[in-house]
Amino acid sequence: MLTTVTFSDYAFNIRQENGRKEVLDPIRKKWVLITPEEWVRQHILQYLLNDKKYPRSLIAVERGIELNGLKKRFDVVVFDRAGNPFLLIECKAPEEPLNEKVLQQSLRYNMQLNAAYLWMSNGAQNFCYALKTNEGLLSTIPDFPASRSV
Repeated sequence: MLTTVTFSDYAFNIRQENGRKEVLDPIRKKWVLITPEEWVRQHILQYLLNDKKYPRSLIAVERGIELNGLKKRFDVVVFDRAGNPFLLIECKAPEEPLNEKVLQQSLRYNMQLNAAYLWMSNGAQNFCYALKTNEGLLSTIPDFPASRSV
């Protein structure tokens, strides 16, 4: 079973700069090179902002964390209103399978973050898990919590 996510036809701000195709990231507020993984990340951001109405100010993109003495970068984390990690998102290029290796990478990141939910996506496949309840794999991406914390 997959988690159902329907990406709409979003209006991206795209430019050609020095032979590079770039998209304006709405969270980082900067132009980034459109790689296959970045294209997935940008669709996810638009989905969170436009379809799920997550607050822009509570979304972090490609920030560093330290894991067992190593510096790593998560793709996307959404925080609840109390500042706790709510949703950790791992983005992969469309041709990359979402397998046990990707799940283990995401769970290692979550050892540091302790998010309530984990969403892995390659654009075509989506898996979203509830990590703090016994719900397991979810059929849809959770709504943003109305309360201060999860």
